[in-house]
Amino acid sequence: MRSFRHAPPAAGFTLIEVLLATMLLAAGLALGFATVRAAGATAQRGEALADRNERIRAVSEFLRRRIGGAQGIVFGLDPGSGASQRFDGDRQRLRFVADLPDYLGRGGPHLHDLGVARRDDRQALQVEFRMVQAGATVDDTRARPPEPLADDLRSVEFAYRTMGARGVPGPWLYRWEHPDALPLQVRVRIADAQGPWPDLVVALPMAASYGVQPGATQ
Repeated sequence: MRSFRHAPPAAGFTLIEVLLATMLLAAGLALGFATVRAAGATAQRGEALADRNERIRAVSEFLRRRIGGAQGIVFGLDPGSGASQRFDGDRQRLRFVADLPDYLGRGGPHLHDLGVARRDDRQALQVEFRMVQAGATVDDTRARPPEPLADDLRSVEFAYRTMGARGVPGPWLYRWEHPDALPLQVRVRIADAQGPWPDLVVALPMAASYGVQPGATQ
């Protein structure tokens, strides 16, 4: 009579092994999701930093070209002294005449009025252009309203200086006291929520012709 042997039971996983594998899988998935989130956050920070740097570069280049192009053209009379007004500036506003590029308007000499506007608890740097003829600004119904250059700022500050008595640049001043002359340099300081921008110092080439005599009292 033929004898039958029982086949060995099929190998399988115990409950502990299944739970352990599940835990390892969950841990791997959590680690993968955390890595993806971290990579996404890093990419977002990189994009935000790149956007901020591009904003700083664009605004700084615009200010450098516009302020550096100041021509010393009279745009009015100083209300205090009656002197011809070629440049006017304080801590949060400056005015001067420079040629307006065609892409910004009709070209030609225009008064550039750079100022700070407050919006809630933030500040905005804006510019307004007005045509200048025969030593005065022209009322133009087609003139555009002030245009924002940068908004959501924490602070904006202008400062000015000229040549001192010993042939070296004098101290920075927050009020320009010589309306009929141009400063040697203009400094612009801007800060936003991420911190201060690099200082922008602009030299005015026409100050050689319309500048203050060295040693003049500020």
